[in-house]
Amino acid sequence: MYIFRFRQPKRYREYFKSRLMQQLNLPNYAFRTKIEDGKKLIFDSIRKKFIVLTPEEWVRQNFIQYLKKEKKYPENLMVVEKQIIVNGKQRRFDLLIYLRNGQPQLIAEFKAPNVKITQDAFDQVVRYNMALRVERVIVSNGLQHFACEIDYVKNSFKYLPEIPEFCERCKVNGQGFS
Repeated sequence: MYIFRFRQPKRYREYFKSRLMQQLNLPNYAFRTKIEDGKKLIFDSIRKKFIVLTPEEWVRQNFIQYLKKEKKYPENLMVVEKQIIVNGKQRRFDLLIYLRNGQPQLIAEFKAPNVKITQDAFDQVVRYNMALRVERVIVSNGLQHFACEIDYVKNSFKYLPEIPEFCERCKVNGQGFS
């Protein structure tokens, strides 16, 4: 929890109190933030710029730190909010992680903490994955996290008990995890 000291008039204090982000089911991380034009911004180390801090962005930034620090995913293999074409329509995924050989390994979809994880969230990430064909899928609202592993040879998937660590020799073309 961050503690802010306010020297602005009361109307600003109330505005910023309402903008503080909630505690997530993830470790606590330090972030660079700033206020510009009355908007709270958070620095995105992947995109190398400040982004408006929305509840969904708060989940994304915390989850990225979790993947980097706890699960050892290299930052230079991560891509955030890039456009893809799915069924002739332009879409944006939240996070994609590649293997060093350039093959996509993991796609993640993030929701705000107040948004329940439903079948619609899974359907959304599965639609994106039709174009990418990754081996791992994560859906999280910061409070609940779901991870799946997709087996394209058996045309099946299984839920994973936890978010897997980065593995350079992970499943490729139906070969098992090391």
